[in-house]
Amino acid sequence: MTDGHDASCADYGVTRRNLLRSAGLIGMAGVSTKMFGDVLTSTAYGATNGNILVVLSLRGGADGMSMMVPHAESAYYAARPNIAVKKGDLLRPDHTFGLHPSFKPLESLWDSGRMAAIHAVGLPTPNRSHFEAMELVEDADPGSSERIGWLNRVIGCFTSNDVFDGIQVGSTVMPTSLIGPEPSFATSDFTSLSAPWADHASLGPRVRSVLSTMYRDAGTVIGKAGQEALALDRRTGTIAAEEKKGPQHGAVYPEHHELGRALASSAALIRAGVGVRAIAVDFGGWDHHVDISWRISRQVEQMSKSIAAFLTDLGPDASRVTIVTLSEFGRRLGQNGAAGLDHGYGNAVFAFGAGVRGGYYANWPTLATDRRVDGDLAVTTDYRSVLAEILAARFPEVGVGTVFPGLTRTTLGFMSPY
Repeated sequence: MTDGHDASCADYGVTRRNLLRSAGLIGMAGVSTKMFGDVLTSTAYGATNGNILVVLSLRGGADGMSMMVPHAESAYYAARPNIAVKKGDLLRPDHTFGLHPSFKPLESLWDSGRMAAIHAVGLPTPNRSHFEAMELVEDADPGSSERIGWLNRVIGCFTSNDVFDGIQVGSTVMPTSLIGPEPSFATSDFTSLSAPWADHASLGPRVRSVLSTMYRDAGTVIGKAGQEALALDRRTGTIAAEEKKGPQHGAVYPEHHELGRALASSAALIRAGVGVRAIAVDFGGWDHHVDISWRISRQVEQMSKSIAAFLTDLGPDASRVTIVTLSEFGRRLGQNGAAGLDHGYGNAVFAFGAGVRGGYYANWPTLATDRRVDGDLAVTTDYRSVLAEILAARFPEVGVGTVFPGLTRTTLGFMSPY
């Protein structure tokens, strides 16, 4: 089916962009975490009890066939004589697929029906360049000359008009998915967003009062930006205070691990109730040209432990949070001479948490020679259809046709209707 244009956000690109342009702030979608003068925010919070999407980007091109293993395919084992995951080691196999054993920390999530594995997903046409493929995935508007990310279009559908609607956590590099006219920011440390005097018991309130009066009386764009920077400072202080409490509900994250740190910060952000709706998190290191067996085992284990801890850490807020993984492309079917895999095409996507109907999903093309694309697993499900299904189920105010222009959707059924 083809999605229509949702009136709830059909005109956001005009009204909100014009608002920014009239304020002289059209170039400020990506902000530095330490430059309050470059922040456009709102003193009114977004929905503090709304549903939240966490997009986990597996940078480097993860091998979906090592994670959601097509064990029924003899071609899989023939093409990977030294690196295939043994059928007897798989978690929760059905007649076609099984999970890599390093998903063990998420086994209870799978058993409770809150983890879905979706195969043969990817871009409509192959692209094996890391940079180009990720740009295409995160822009998600084929043929458009505008560089506006799909998550930026999502947050444009919310009525809050708030910089906390969409945030990159764990890195100060803004992903393409969040770039565009809607305000958002990237940070690796919420404490860095607080003013240096914010925690001073006597100085802080006095400085804030003086600056508030000065900015209010200025009555200019700069004055408004100053007032909103002070509002940002107050809200990030709430998040920083939540972070200082540490993980809640017995959650244990992997020690000294980038993804664990980012998801711990994301959990504090959500628990702080400042109105976030979309969180982007990067997890690199998936470009396994060499020795993939032990490398991907370690990656999947760290990812699984981090996600399990994150959902535990959220407590009752987990009922509002859906996680989806994305990677720029899959890997080749056949192993290379270094016991690794080169850049391929079709891939697997995973969804966790709220609204997910657990299990395996695929319009599986098989690995027969005549069904492959340049020797690789074919793509039968446009990755945008996966994302669109999540948005339609969890964010009814978001117009899928606005976020993914021209998409002809296929529905797999891995999400429960909202």
